[in-house]
Formats: sequence, structure tokens, C-alpha cells
Amino acid sequence: MDWGTELWDQYDIIDKHTQSGLELVEKYVKFVKERTEIEQNYAKQLRNLSKKYNLKRSSKDDLESRLSTYQAFLDILNEMNDYAGQRELIAENMMMNICIDLTKYLQELKLERKTYLMEAKKAQQCLESTYKQLDSSKKRFEREWREAERAAQYAEKTDQDINATKADVEKAKQQAHMRAHIAEECKNDYAAQLQKYNKEQSQFYFNDMPLIFNKLQDLDERRVKKLAQGYILFSDTEKHVMPIIGKCLEGITKAGTNVNERNDSIAVIEQNKSGFERPGDLEFEDYSQGINRASSDSSLGTPKGHVDLPGKNRSKNFWLFSKKSKPTVTEDFAHLPPEQRRKRLQQKLDEICKELQKEVDQSEALGKMKDVYEKNPQMGDPASLASQISQTSQNIERLRGEVNKYETWLAEAGGRGDTVRHKTQTFNNNGAHDVQSPDGAHSDESTPDPSQAIYAEFDDDFEDEELSAPIGKCTAMYNFPGASEGTISMQEGEVLAVVEEDKGDGWTRVRRNNGDEGYIPTSYVTINLNK
Repeated sequence: MDWGTELWDQYDIIDKHTQSGLELVEKYVKFVKERTEIEQNYAKQLRNLSKKYNLKRSSKDDLESRLSTYQAFLDILNEMNDYAGQRELIAENMMMNICIDLTKYLQELKLERKTYLMEAKKAQQCLESTYKQLDSSKKRFEREWREAERAAQYAEKTDQDINATKADVEKAKQQAHMRAHIAEECKNDYAAQLQKYNKEQSQFYFNDMPLIFNKLQDLDERRVKKLAQGYILFSDTEKHVMPIIGKCLEGITKAGTNVNERNDSIAVIEQNKSGFERPGDLEFEDYSQGINRASSDSSLGTPKGHVDLPGKNRSKNFWLFSKKSKPTVTEDFAHLPPEQRRKRLQQKLDEICKELQKEVDQSEALGKMKDVYEKNPQMGDPASLASQISQTSQNIERLRGEVNKYETWLAEAGGRGDTVRHKTQTFNNNGAHDVQSPDGAHSDESTPDPSQAIYAEFDDDFEDEELSAPIGKCTAMYNFPGASEGTISMQEGEVLAVVEEDKGDGWTRVRRNNGDEGYIPTSYVTINLNK
């Protein structure tokens, strides 16, 4: 069934129906636009919420950073940030695939519909013009036929009139004949116009208008089909990101399951254990025999030696229940309890040793670079490295002094100081580095120096330029176009090297085997970091 056959006489209905169909498309586009605005506002509010409650990154010394509840909350905030990104992706895809696409298609339909209606109007005008010509010829034929009848009656009457002359009779007959001839011509013209009109009317109702109506029907059906696709995209757009949203929600669940109350309690103990012994019993002071100068050696905070006069120490409170004043922070951490002091000194020593290792690595690198320059002058001037070598040497000496200082304090605090000894570097007059033996003589081989220590050994190999070593691998769970600046594309199932972890912004830096680097969404991959 088609409109040209069944609705041949319903032009106004077809006109109204096609117009309302286009208005429905416009209404749906506005609806989707408002939905995208809601999604964008929702994502913005989620990001602001995550940012608002994202606790400031504490140093590794802070207790909060070591608690599983703290880490779980940070994980939840990160997952919510990723979730907000998916809501933004929904809004972007809806705008691109539905709103913009349907708006463009709607303009094409409007133009096409306008063309068909203009064709129908033009055909209608042609038929109306032909009908006017038919009506005009019909009226002329009617008028001339009546005039011919009157002329014939007058000629007959004149012929029967006995008083009329022969000339009058002939004149009347000629007039009647002329009128009859004109009437016959008008009749033939009317017949021709009628035939023309009927032919055009048949063409109009059986060919022209049905063809136009069928075109409008095809336009409307295409409009309905396109709109239906838009309806489906409205759902599919959200379904496409549901797996990633599911991963975000799974991450939140995992954050909750990773909370370990026992480990948190242990962390509180390790962070705050003082190392003091509980105070012992106070001895009886017999004032009748004089002041007892010997107080319990195990009493907390009880001084040995001179004792105040009677009545001077009666108001003394135990530290456990008294409000403690904030101690003055000292470089050797003497203001801390013994256990905490040992931990802080050991931690500080570790940091200095790591810094010293970097400087030693730098000195080796500069020495090797200078050797290369001396052997290949075209690559660079060895003298240009003198200032860097000198500065590195000064840094090493300064850090060695720091290591000795903190090792001494750690020994005083009862620390074990079990560190791995490092190689002592010196520099000759040429700027090249040598290894100094304990007796002060230079040697070609590396000799352990028992007076200095760092925590890690370093690699003797050096390259002028080398990429940072990967810290793990990741596998893509989804395709990512990598269209933005700084990002890199990836295909589902592709394995990439991880060179920089997610800093909390939802992006991880990766590298391909060919050396290409860039950022990818953390939620798009599964990451396995090196142990």
C-alpha cells in the first residue's frame, strides 16, 4: 500500500503528517541535548566531589598513608573520577552520534520535502490554469450559441414578415449564418479545451500527484528509520561504556575488601611505639630519716642524683594522662621516643644513601663521557664537563658527611646500621674517576670502603641516552583512539610497557616496543607492575 494510491485526495493530511514527523525529530534532538547537559553536569559534579574529598597526599611518614582504610578511600575517589570520565564519554558520543548526525539529516529531509511540495504546488497551478481556460471557452461557447439562436429566430421572423424587404431578409439570414459559424467554432474550441483538461487532470491525479505522494512516503519512512536508529543509539551509547563502569564499581568493591583492620592496628603500633619501659614502683621515702636520695631506677622521668626538697614534687603528674607540650624538633630526632627516633634516623639515612647513589652514578657517567670525548674529540669538549664533575664531587663529599653523621646518631640510638657498603669515588686531575683503596692508594679495581655505606648497588654500564626502565606491563581491555595530544592509541588485547603509574588523574604512561610513548586511560587496561 502506498500513499499515491490510497491517499490520493489527502494532500493536506500528508502535508501535516510529514511536518509533524520532522518536528518530532527536532524534539528528540533537543531531548538528547538536554540529556548530554545532564551527563556533563553530573560528571563535573562527580569530579568536583572526588577533588573535594581527595585527601592531601601525605608523606610516607604519616600514619594515614599506611592505613588500608585511607588507601581504600583514595582508590574509591580515583574510581569515581574514572566513572565521571565515562559519563563525559556518554555525553560526547550522544552529541556526536545522535544530535549532530540527526540535525544534519533533518536539514536534508526539510529541503527534500520542500522540493516535493513545490512540485505538487506547481502541478496544481498548471491544472488550475488549464481549468480556467476550459471554463472560459465553455462560457464563450454558451454565449455565442445563444447569440446564434437569437440570430436564427430573427432571420426566420424577418422572412415571414410581409413588410420586410428582400434586402432585410438576406441581411438577417447572413447574420444568422455568421453567428452559427462563430458558435460552431466556440463549440470546437470548448471541446478541445475539455479534452486537454481531462488529459491533464488524469495525469495530475493518476501520475503526478501519486508520484509526489510516494516520494513523500519514502521520505517519511526514511525519517522514521533514522529516528529509530537514534532511539537505539541512545541506549547503545551507554551500554558501550557499561563494562568500564562495571570495572570502576568493581574497583570500589575491591577497595572495600582490601581493608584490613588488623594490619591497620599493627601500623598504628609501629608508627607510635615509643620504646619506653613502663614506670616501676616508687620507693618509700622516709622523711623521719632524712631525704631518700635513691629513687627507683626504673621510674619514668625520675632524675638520678639531686632530689628536690620535700614538698617540691608532690604535684608531678604521669605523662600518660597529662597534656604534652609540643617538643622542639631537632636534626637528630632526639625529641622523639627511642623507638621512633631509631626509625626516623634509619629512614633519613636511607634517603641520604639513595641520593648518594645517584650522585655516584652521575660521577661514573661523567667520567665515562669524558673518556669518550677524549677519545673522540668530534663528539664534545672534555673541558666542558669539568664544572659538572667538580660539583658532583662536592655533592658526594657532602653526602658522605651526612651519612657518617646519621650513622653515628643511629648507633647512639641503638640502631643496627646494617647497610651495604659502597665504592668510594675520587677524581684525578683530568676529571676521570678512580677507585680509592682504604690505604689511600689508587687502584683499577673497585674496593669496598668500610667507612661509607649506601643501601643499593649501582650498575656500571652507562649509555649517553636511555629510556626509563619499564615498571610493569599492561594489557588493553578496549580500543582507544588516542586522538588527543600526548595520548597514544591502542587496540584491544595489545600489550604495552608501563613507564609511569597513574598519579590519581586517571591516566597511565606507556611505551610500545618501537619506542612510541603516550598516555592511556587507566581504566582501559589491566596493569601488572614488577615486584
